[in-house]
Amino acid sequence: MSNTPMAASPLTQAVLEIDEYASGLGWDQPARLFALVDTARLRTQEPALAAQLGLEDEQETSGLTPIEQDEIPADRPLDEFLGTIAWPDAVAGCALTVERLMLPPSAEAQVPPGLNEAKLAEWVAEHPERQEVRMTVAVLRDGARESALRLREKDSATEVLTGAGLVPGLAEALAATFEG
Repeated sequence: MSNTPMAASPLTQAVLEIDEYASGLGWDQPARLFALVDTARLRTQEPALAAQLGLEDEQETSGLTPIEQDEIPADRPLDEFLGTIAWPDAVAGCALTVERLMLPPSAEAQVPPGLNEAKLAEWVAEHPERQEVRMTVAVLRDGARESALRLREKDSATEVLTGAGLVPGLAEALAATFEG
C-alpha cells in the first residue's frame, strides 16, 4: 500500500491497493475478482495464510486484505458470471478490476441508431474520443462502496480518481453477490 493515503478508509485503501497491483500487471488484462477479508480476523483464524500473504508483521489492526480469486471465465458475460457467486461468511466484501473503453458524454448523440451490442462495441473501439479505463470497484456486506478509475493515457498513481459512486452499475452487481 505504498501509494495509499494514510487517512483513507480501509475500503479505499483496499481499492487503491488492488489498483496498484493491477497497474503493475500492465494493460490489456482480463477482469480480476478479489475477496476482501478483515485483516485482523485473517491473522487470528488463518495464521498460515496470513504469513503466506506477508501480513504477520503488519502493525495495522484494522483493514481489509484483498485475496485474488480464480480467473473469471472469458467466454461468459461478466454480469452472468457475477450472478453465480456466493461468498462465505468470512468474506467482508469483494472487489473487481476490469478494463473498458469509455466515451465522453458528448459522444452519446453520435451513436448510430439500431446497433446491436457487438456493433456498438466496434463503433466505440473506433471512436476518436475513446478512452481506455481500468475500473476497480469494491463493496462490503454492510453496503459501503468505493471505486478507483485509472485512464490509460494518465497511467499514474497520482491521477487515479476515487469515489463511492463512480461505477454504480458494477457496484450494484457486486453487492448482489452478497444477497440471498
